[in-house]
Amino acid sequence: MKLLRYAIDGETYVGLLNDAEILRLGLRDMTELMPTEAAFVETGLLDKLDDARILPPLQPGKILAIGRNYAEHARELGNEAPSEPLVFAVMPSAVIADGDLIEWEADMTAQVDWEGELAVIIGQTARRVSAEEALDYVFGYTIANDVSARDLQTRDKQWTRAKGLDTFCPLGPVVVTADEIPDPQRLRIATTVDGVEMQNGSTADMIFDVRFLIAYLSRAFTLNPGDIILTGTPSGVGKAQNPPQFLGEGSVVSVAIEGIGKLTNRCRVL
Repeated sequence: MKLLRYAIDGETYVGLLNDAEILRLGLRDMTELMPTEAAFVETGLLDKLDDARILPPLQPGKILAIGRNYAEHARELGNEAPSEPLVFAVMPSAVIADGDLIEWEADMTAQVDWEGELAVIIGQTARRVSAEEALDYVFGYTIANDVSARDLQTRDKQWTRAKGLDTFCPLGPVVVTADEIPDPQRLRIATTVDGVEMQNGSTADMIFDVRFLIAYLSRAFTLNPGDIILTGTPSGVGKAQNPPQFLGEGSVVSVAIEGIGKLTNRCRVL
């Protein structure tokens, strides 16, 4: 199923997307579907997708991201492939929806980069789970753009500001439930900037797969329903181009993942 969180006439809903129509469900937040005993409550109401304003699929409690999880991406930036996951946190306040503006202040950063990623949405409380059972804790999958200010990343010597500025974590537009994606390691992922393809990879190329990441992270942190894991990006980021290429005023960046859809955002420099 493809689930969507959206607004019509100032009211927020969760619905089941079917082509150009949304079957409205009797709830307002995606996490209401996550308890194991939860059931769909159909209202019988249909909304037109064209009438809806797409919202972020959810407001996560925490976002845990993995750096350099594709060997080619690590190499293109002059780094060794990590021997264990490189974990950092992204601010939940960075989340925006499909169609929203990615914004930044010109005097804060001039090197804003794209990173298309598969995002894993946790559906059950997970603590010290095994890799074998890890996918049982997944509610679904969506698309993320881990927008990165490369100059801040270099200057700060860590990634909190570079990855966590407001609007720097576009998510969506839909959540595809886990039963629709039995193997998250078989998905094509591509990113275009102003219509030009910059990234084209496969989740099969992750160094640490989704099962391993959930098990690894759950040893350190309790993963709660609605938490999100960003699983890393393939090669083809702007910093690695010759010469380097970054997003600017009016740039349009789209991330497409097989079986999920496409996430598109325009950029604005303040």
